[in-house]
Amino acid sequence: MSGEPAAVNGRSQPQREQWTYREVADELRARIRSGLLRPGQRMPTQAQLADDFGVERSAVRQALRILQSEHLLANVSKGSPATVAENTQAARGGPGALPQPTMVALSQAVSAAFRRPDVEIDALCMTSVSLTLAMGEPLRLIHAGRIKPAKVRVRVMLPSRDIDLAFPAPADAAVEADGVTNGRLRRNWLAQRNAQGQVLRHNLLALRATHGIDVEVSFRALPFTPPVKLYLLNNTEALFAYYTLTRRGEQLDHERVDVYDAQGVRQMLFAFEQGAGLRDTTFVEQSHLWFNGLWNTISTDLTLGS
Repeated sequence: MSGEPAAVNGRSQPQREQWTYREVADELRARIRSGLLRPGQRMPTQAQLADDFGVERSAVRQALRILQSEHLLANVSKGSPATVAENTQAARGGPGALPQPTMVALSQAVSAAFRRPDVEIDALCMTSVSLTLAMGEPLRLIHAGRIKPAKVRVRVMLPSRDIDLAFPAPADAAVEADGVTNGRLRRNWLAQRNAQGQVLRHNLLALRATHGIDVEVSFRALPFTPPVKLYLLNNTEALFAYYTLTRRGEQLDHERVDVYDAQGVRQMLFAFEQGAGLRDTTFVEQSHLWFNGLWNTISTDLTLGS
């Protein structure tokens, strides 16, 4: 690869009041993933980047360290320009990519997805708590006037309130047999499912009135407890995790009960990207077929009751 510095000014910078170090990292990450900044190229100096983005050098250093921790940059130091990593495929979700905790991987992916004019996000999960949290940063950027997609479409599939959930469930057989604890666990899950879904829907639909963005948010109910969680972004990325059950204590009406459950925000997400090899491309395509098959057949309308 060429040793010439990578031009970060290949396209004009969006006009904004002030970039944060996280936004600088997001912008540079997007350019690396798009190929605008190529593997092996030297980045501009920190002074040049600070001038380009209109920030202090300390903000540039923080941004570069983030990208180095994600294995997108190498040789980050004060003395010389950083270099775009030769193997960015793993950091992009290609073959050999390491899984990351849900909130790390999903937050990064959703923020990147919202930089597209048309945003499409599909999710299949137990509750929408992870997705609702991951929406925080792109919504903040929209309200700050720093990004503005033209259209946002979100589809979410969650377990139906009419099924017997496989989990959460009492860990003690005798406790499970009486049905009382199971009922309390179910009510807690249902309250969270409805509350998080309502927050997600409200926050997104509010963009219509505040920013004139075309927004569509839909929910469907699954007739089974999903053993996995899946997020599909802009028809190009798939993030997948197993719901790994553990035994843990939970407070139910001031009583400690041992339950089998999975903590969704901590599950490890595996990332796959369209075009990052045959395995990744096939996984993304098949995940879309699976999601759409469930959406269009055995799932039903879901009402987020209070």
